[in-house]
Amino acid sequence: MSDVIRWCNEPATTAGKQKANNGLAVGQGFATIRTPAGIVCAPGFPLDGFNSYMSKEFSTVALLGRFEDPRVAEPMGAVARHLCNAGVSVIASPDVVLEPPVQTVDESEMAGRADLVIAVGGDGTMLYAAGLAREAAVPLLGINRGRLGFLADVTPDEMLHRLDQVLAGEYTRETRLLLTARIVAPDGTRKTAAALNDVVLQRRETGRMVDFETRIAGRYVNTHSGDGLIVSTPTGSTAYALSCGGPIIEPGLDAVVVVPVCPHTLSDRPIVIPARYLIEVRLLASSVARAEVTVDGHVLGDLGAEDALVIGQSDVRITLIHPPGYDYFEILRSKLHWGRDGRVRGGARD
Repeated sequence: MSDVIRWCNEPATTAGKQKANNGLAVGQGFATIRTPAGIVCAPGFPLDGFNSYMSKEFSTVALLGRFEDPRVAEPMGAVARHLCNAGVSVIASPDVVLEPPVQTVDESEMAGRADLVIAVGGDGTMLYAAGLAREAAVPLLGINRGRLGFLADVTPDEMLHRLDQVLAGEYTRETRLLLTARIVAPDGTRKTAAALNDVVLQRRETGRMVDFETRIAGRYVNTHSGDGLIVSTPTGSTAYALSCGGPIIEPGLDAVVVVPVCPHTLSDRPIVIPARYLIEVRLLASSVARAEVTVDGHVLGDLGAEDALVIGQSDVRITLIHPPGYDYFEILRSKLHWGRDGRVRGGARD
């Protein structure tokens, strides 16, 4: 049985096969095909025939990103052209100016009409895209154009090759834990939002600490004074929680970390708990500071003196798509500069 390895624009010559195999040329007109007799570069291979070899799982892709940023606009355009050439329907929001046949769709409807969401940008873009993808239950692939970025694991220099792999069905799926945050008022009214990264209780006035207590699984845990509290998923453990001294949690764990923000008492330390436990946070009656709740960086609302902030795992999860070779620990090494010896040998430092 034969299968297409890569589309190329070189003739069926030794040089053409070498270029195709090395991925040096991508275009139309010829296809690299693996057969029982070996690898051949077949001339005149029709585009429809090529597409029949590709995975039909992702026939429509929604493309998201801050198009006004030139660093994002350029790779978005390249991704759109590449997908269209592969026979994939591409949709984008009206404020994204891409050449036809890219279709414009209202952003709120994009994920519902797509089989895959591709986010081009940093973790902020990925968090926004995750909200859309979660509601439509479609997977998400990230191309990193941000600064640090732990969520988007595909780099621009390899993105077209990685897209070919994904379209050919060469990828892994990873589900990530989501949290549901609810501000419940005394009359029972509530404000609700879902978090991929974290839920944060933070003080609103500068110079004043916020006083609050936490209960986990219905049991009293602690009374806190400080700048606030972070409840983070494993995904968010490398974000705000990490800067406040929280641990890094491998994304496959069903766990949540509760991290005090600048606590008044140094013994008030982060704690890791099972994701199935409900967390309840209430302000103390004596607290004079106002507090608000943010979910993945977006304000959910103020937390009043008689309100309760209830946080638990969501019934749904987000699915991330990773090309072959994805390694979470390699990402940590790269972003956090692990495994590098910063000492100057033979110099003033040891």
